[in-house]
Amino acid sequence: MSSMYIERLSTGVKGFDKLIAGGIPRGFLVAVVGEPGTGKSIFCIHFARRGLLEGDKVIYVTTEESRESIMRQASMFGFDFEKAVKEGKMIIIDALLRDKRDQWNMVELTIDELIGKIIEAKKALGYGRTRLVIDSMSAFWLDKPAMARKYSYMVKRILSKWDMTILATSQYAITTSYGFGFGIEHVADGIIRFKKVIRNWELRRYVIVEKMRQTPHSLRVHEIEIVDGIGMRVKGPVEATRDEVTLPSKVVESVKKGIERKMIEEELMEGLLSEGM
Repeated sequence: MSSMYIERLSTGVKGFDKLIAGGIPRGFLVAVVGEPGTGKSIFCIHFARRGLLEGDKVIYVTTEESRESIMRQASMFGFDFEKAVKEGKMIIIDALLRDKRDQWNMVELTIDELIGKIIEAKKALGYGRTRLVIDSMSAFWLDKPAMARKYSYMVKRILSKWDMTILATSQYAITTSYGFGFGIEHVADGIIRFKKVIRNWELRRYVIVEKMRQTPHSLRVHEIEIVDGIGMRVKGPVEATRDEVTLPSKVVESVKKGIERKMIEEELMEGLLSEGM
């Protein structure tokens, strides 16, 4: 029985695509979650840059940094976002400065203005496959976390009609590991979770693919590094020994269930093959 072809978009992060069967399925909304400083924004910058290399339209919404800051950060890894913006291949929507004089600045930090501005940018860029980064979604529900699921659903439902593959970042609290609205994780087609720890007086970063629909993804924690002038890359899986990598209890339980489900599926497949012999 042949399986349906799934078009996948490369993340642009060295060593990461193989963890998700080649890339993120086109049209997905993927939540990129973790504490501040874990690498979420850099991951999104790679995703945007890869889109430019592949001829995709790119829309980048920044709520916690200015447009200029994002362009500077990209340039540190050799990515010329400023040129892409000037050539009309990319639009960076600045939701930090709130300057009415700039067409691509948001005046109010509301979900309605966010969606409207993104659609306006899509129309300006024209027809074609589009990558959208929203960094971060948390900013839209900081004062009303109960609205996280509703707002995330609105973004997914409305923008799915515009041929967009979306990365949306969300932070969770360092002390409790609770997110600023877990709603986006319930709505998202995929969840990529970043984590940082101090080990032997050295900062280390890790990533795990907690969820990715329609994708046989890795269930292991992988260490990542961010290299000056190059960017992010996956170093390799964390060995199954005592390591100082702690994840939220919800994530641990989810991973355990995923491993158990995979084992059951393999046992069933072996049984079917045995019967057919």
